Amino acid sequence: MVALVALAGTAAPTAAASGDEWGLNGTYLATSNGDWAKTNDIYHNEATVRSRWTITTTCSTPLECTGRVTSDLGWSADVGLHGSEYVVKRDIPNWEPCPNGAARTGHQIYRFYPVDERGWVATDSTSKTLAGVDQTTGDSGACGINKALVVSLPFRLDKEG
Repeated sequence: MVALVALAGTAAPTAAASGDEWGLNGTYLATSNGDWAKTNDIYHNEATVRSRWTITTTCSTPLECTGRVTSDLGWSADVGLHGSEYVVKRDIPNWEPCPNGAARTGHQIYRFYPVDERGWVATDSTSKTLAGVDQTTGDSGACGINKALVVSLPFRLDKEG
């Protein structure tokens, strides 16, 4: 269903005809695959999460894009193109439950890049499929444990329409 792509090198999106064609704009199906989740680098099944994202970006060059993601799960966050990958960062309140009943914030980062039909890094910006990772990290020292909780899931983003 969702495959992680090993990167031997990174390929930047190539220039399109104009800034209107660079970046991500439209509605996308976002899938975080819990079947291949890792908790602190150990495989541990998590729930698969599917949602619809509406993404709007503005680009000054093929490698300089910023914008906004709005999820149908009720959150919004900034998106930016950093090198050859898009990055979305957001905080999740009460993500890590503690034994004393308190809960700590998780810091979620989505990193994704265009891929071709084989799952390899795409060398142009026309790909309608992107792949990467959805990683949420708790703070070291949260819940009295001097080790951050890190949950990583393979991530896929498919343009609708």
